[in-house]
Amino acid sequence: MAYCFGVDVGGTSIKLGLFFDNGSLIDNWEIPTRKESQGENIIPDIRDAVENKMTEKEIIRSEVIGVGVDVPAPVLDEGIVKETANLNWGYKEVKKELEEALLIPVVVANDANAAALGEAWMGGGKGENNLIMITLGTGVGGGIISNGKLISGAHGFGGEIGHIHVKDGELCQCGCGRYGCLEQYASATGISRLANEHFKTWNKETKLSEKDLSARAVFDAYKMDDKLAAEIVDEFAGYLVKGMHDLEIIIDPAVFLIGGGVSKAGEVLVDVIEKKFRRNVLFTNENTKITLATLGNEAGIYGSAKLVIDEFGK
Repeated sequence: MAYCFGVDVGGTSIKLGLFFDNGSLIDNWEIPTRKESQGENIIPDIRDAVENKMTEKEIIRSEVIGVGVDVPAPVLDEGIVKETANLNWGYKEVKKELEEALLIPVVVANDANAAALGEAWMGGGKGENNLIMITLGTGVGGGIISNGKLISGAHGFGGEIGHIHVKDGELCQCGCGRYGCLEQYASATGISRLANEHFKTWNKETKLSEKDLSARAVFDAYKMDDKLAAEIVDEFAGYLVKGMHDLEIIIDPAVFLIGGGVSKAGEVLVDVIEKKFRRNVLFTNENTKITLATLGNEAGIYGSAKLVIDEFGK
């Protein structure tokens, strides 16, 4: 039996998993992401973490078919990123540098794409070859699997669902530089922003407090039938479903997977999305499923490992 590693590089921590090449997870752990000095320690830290685990498990290099790495940035051919703000990287040849450090084959992907692949392989989308994963966190990310393959695009930007245009006339600028992006309304920060706007003009009883208008507080109040929370959730869901309908027409997925921190709201989130989605769904997509992602923080390591198995496995 051969081995592979899946590595999920985040802005706060680097999650790692050691797998058999049949997809069985042997061990997983994490190390801090040291971003100082333009993130110069990140590649050496990954190398050390992998080599230390190989020593611990008495694994030799010839038994490792590869290391998969996902990063929070568009990934170009040959595992190159032009810039990764969350890691303080500029132009970086991630694949080349890590292969030279480890002397093991490396494959690199965008983090949301890897998470989608992981969920399609071993998570909420298991067994599906056509799915879209939408991650609702600090921002809105996503990954698209079509006919079993990741769609990364010509510039590594495929699946950046958060920047679908969903609103005209927006005056506040999205982090991408444009206006009216889905991320501005459907992320955790976007929901909080909507909550603040609604709270200013609300003059009825509510369980929400001006001190806490977080996405979590909104959904907690929504579950208690709070009318203000219901207005906020309804607006949020409207923007999200608008983006989903655009994707539905272009990609024709069998499943929409909802992940990220906002998905912790649970089935109530799926219910509110379902109701809006079904009202205007194209007849060909009336059986498209909407469900929660299940791998949580491990989706990235599973997806990165799957990339290795697909690329270098037997």
